[in-house]
Amino acid sequence: MTHVELVAPSADSWTSVGDGPGVLVLHGFTGNPTAVRPLARRLAAEGHAVDVPRLPGHGTTWRDLATTTWHDWLREADAALDRLGDLPCAVVGLSMGGTLALRLAQQRPADVTSMVLINPFLTFHHPLKPALGLLKRIVPVFPGVGNDIARPGSDELAYDRVPLRAAASVFELQDAVRDRLHEITAPTLIFTSRNDHIARPSDSGLVLDRIASPRREQTWLERSFHVATLDYDADMIAERTIAWLAETTGWASGSGGGGGEDVT
Repeated sequence: MTHVELVAPSADSWTSVGDGPGVLVLHGFTGNPTAVRPLARRLAAEGHAVDVPRLPGHGTTWRDLATTTWHDWLREADAALDRLGDLPCAVVGLSMGGTLALRLAQQRPADVTSMVLINPFLTFHHPLKPALGLLKRIVPVFPGVGNDIARPGSDELAYDRVPLRAAASVFELQDAVRDRLHEITAPTLIFTSRNDHIARPSDSGLVLDRIASPRREQTWLERSFHVATLDYDADMIAERTIAWLAETTGWASGSGGGGGEDVT
């Protein structure tokens, strides 16, 4: 197996065996599992089977990210959903991880029984966006957008640079997902930070307005910025997510007894 140099051990994929419904947890663009690992561990402690994949090009160097597209990231998310087996599965996604979660719900409605989206990233507004096709050949990178966290000392270990080629692919993913939001029927809970410097809070409203889910709820976060899973509201997000999964999957929190077993 080829050795991969990670930014930190926490940036690697993580899984936990459990008796409860499976939960796929997806990190955001330029980030890695570091941002969602604490939430994943809380879910595993409730007995859920949990899979946190490291999306291709993430958790190593920005140069690796420049060689990937949203099709690669979705392929890994797909594989992780398959690894959870025949269990009823929920998908939890932060930022672009939420965008991927929506895509999975569009393509695999029978396999995604519930969703939790944390500051989903569905639109990008910038006057230079139409010129990205040309710009990515002239200016390959721009400054990083990670660590939008209000809580001092928190670090998601995101890249300090963003490859324009990969960013352009994110925008393609957003367009594809927005066009099919009306197909989504899975129960959906959205956490939205009032002060988010990456994703517009209106992106959450866009999802809520367009999906066909008979059950959809929004919880506003007043103290956290974009990476809310490492911010002041992290505990509340974990507690409400656990309750939501119990409500929408029929799993009684903690009924697994053992709290899960780390595999990686």
